[in-house]
Amino acid sequence: MGEEKFMREAIKQARKAADLGEVPIGCVIEYDGKIIGRGYNRRKTDKNTLSHAELNAIRKASKKMGDWRLEECTMYVTLEPCQMCSGAIVQARIPKVVIGCMNPKAGCAGSILNILQEPRFNHQVDITYGVLEEECSKILTDFFKSLRLRLKQEKEEDI
Repeated sequence: MGEEKFMREAIKQARKAADLGEVPIGCVIEYDGKIIGRGYNRRKTDKNTLSHAELNAIRKASKKMGDWRLEECTMYVTLEPCQMCSGAIVQARIPKVVIGCMNPKAGCAGSILNILQEPRFNHQVDITYGVLEEECSKILTDFFKSLRLRLKQEKEEDI
């Protein structure tokens, strides 16, 4: 039940991204039952490749904890992390990540690679998959359907 509660908070963050026209990915980091970091995708808004939901949440959580190590925290993210975010999760020593839906085109927590559980690294992450999967997937599907429709309409207007 707790996992769903925190994933719903991550979904709220994803909706903030969608409201900005960003790919709707959201993330929260929990410590001792409280959210200490929130983030959502802001790449277009910030004009910054590094502005992924997970990295924004890690930055805030680290500031709140006063440490780069987030060793007793759990991350909840609506979409499977990419290679960059997976690397940051390992570097931050986050012990557990809860993932809403998988990302077969860019996911690095089991889809393409599994950086989070690479045994050659000095830290491995416990992963829970599929928490509120349908809802996490739907927000992305709806976003991309709307985007394709908008692009098609703009193209027709140009003709």
